[in-house]
Amino acid sequence: MTALRVVSCGPAVTLQDGGRHGYLRFGVTAAGPMDPLAFATANAAAGAAENATAIEVSLGGVELSAEGAVTLAIAGGVFRISLDGKPLPSAALVRMEAGQKLAIRPGDSGVWCYVAVAGRLDVPNVLGSTATHTRSHLGGISGRALQPGDILPIADGRTREPAFATIAAPWLARGSNAIRIVLGPQDDYFTAQAIEAFLAGPWRITPRSDRMAYLLEGPRLAHAKGYNIVSDGIAFGAIQVPGEGQPVVLMADRQPTGGYPKIANVIGADLGKLAQLRPGTEISFAAVSVAEAVAARRDAAALLRKPPALKPLVRTDFPSEFLLGLNLVDGVTGPEGA
Repeated sequence: MTALRVVSCGPAVTLQDGGRHGYLRFGVTAAGPMDPLAFATANAAAGAAENATAIEVSLGGVELSAEGAVTLAIAGGVFRISLDGKPLPSAALVRMEAGQKLAIRPGDSGVWCYVAVAGRLDVPNVLGSTATHTRSHLGGISGRALQPGDILPIADGRTREPAFATIAAPWLARGSNAIRIVLGPQDDYFTAQAIEAFLAGPWRITPRSDRMAYLLEGPRLAHAKGYNIVSDGIAFGAIQVPGEGQPVVLMADRQPTGGYPKIANVIGADLGKLAQLRPGTEISFAAVSVAEAVAARRDAAALLRKPPALKPLVRTDFPSEFLLGLNLVDGVTGPEGA
């Protein structure tokens, strides 16, 4: 059996697929990846299905060992990746042989990265999805984050060529910390001065942020019509403003409904950009139209109509000692077969 074993693991490392959709009206949150574009990039590079189950790695990091040969694709934030102690690029296609260990640790930037497999992580579906939602104990392995000793079976595991490559995905470098939003649906619950302050910022992501919500600190936003509404549905990226006047951006593990007015919603194309910003980072918001948000979403989807380009690792990218240690050829013969 081909499998991955979790050797060590920090908090909030979970299994995620494209999400548990169609059950929000029953109070079931979709979950799914915090950075949908990075998740899709890893799966595309691995040759896996678009919404195939992948390992979402947090700042806590993870170390995996292989039980059988398999190719993995890693993409997301700028993490430190190594195979048996030898460094790899932060976005890479990696062939693991039985017994080898892959370590993923926080690097220069980013909060989440994704490990996709060439094959399929063979874990049970719950309501049509493997996505882990720890608060409701659904999906993944017993509805919890991964732990040391967990075994992740791989169905139809295979290796791909090239054995080691950089994943060329320039779209994973998101640039500035300006996050695009569409105002509403309850922006009329705020004063004109509050809307102006919301767009002026800056806002700081607090350490209390997690997969459920990113809590922000900044100027106090004044409500014009109180801070309670009849509870309605919560979308990924909805920005609620409770009574204390500090925005809360609801993320992948958000609650299904909420009763605080929503001043705006982060556009779909910028959800991953926000998710990858670490606590303490300052951000600003820029208002765009619905048409502009839809166009940005289409542009993001177009990036993955073809699998990301793979650039085989050469000596300038990869330590020569590591390549020599992989025994990529069985032998060398001369012109006469000697």
